Amino acid sequence: MTDILLYLASRSPRRRELLNQLGLMHALVAVDLDETPLLDEDPRDYVERMALSKARAGRLTVTTAHPVLGADTAVVCDDRILGKPADADDALAMLRLLSGREHRVLTGIALLGARQQTAVSETLVRFRHITPAEAIAYWACGEPRDKAGAYAIQGRGASFVEHISGSYSGVVGLPLFETAELLARERLVKFEV
Repeated sequence: MTDILLYLASRSPRRRELLNQLGLMHALVAVDLDETPLLDEDPRDYVERMALSKARAGRLTVTTAHPVLGADTAVVCDDRILGKPADADDALAMLRLLSGREHRVLTGIALLGARQQTAVSETLVRFRHITPAEAIAYWACGEPRDKAGAYAIQGRGASFVEHISGSYSGVVGLPLFETAELLARERLVKFEV
């Protein structure tokens, strides 16, 4: 595929859709990593480390010099990183924790091209109160099974969101503003108004 501008080290169809929004030709590189946070690791450091680890793992699997982009998203409440739920009980516990409160969504991105660049996007999200019946029904629809914090803002989970301050695309999984900035610094894209 000669039209590739960069590789995306991710299995996420949502990240691919967001890159398509920018009109960027790309190919996916599947990477599998242990995403366990280090003991006492700061959530910002965690998402930046994971994004960089994904980009580096992706770099090892491609044979061209095209840049590799990695990203990682974490939902953070009470300084606790909420990853993908292990099961229904875990998802319901996360939704109870987030219900009626504000939490942070951090997305780290890393671009390995001529140089290594990283950025972290932070968005504040406030949930309305979620009833136990709503949380159970939401889990049953299948949407939260592979989502950090057990919800998808781009899907049915949006009905829980009372307010957002920051990057919507960052909550989905790839902050487009920060991504475009890194790509422009790498001279991969030129955005003009």
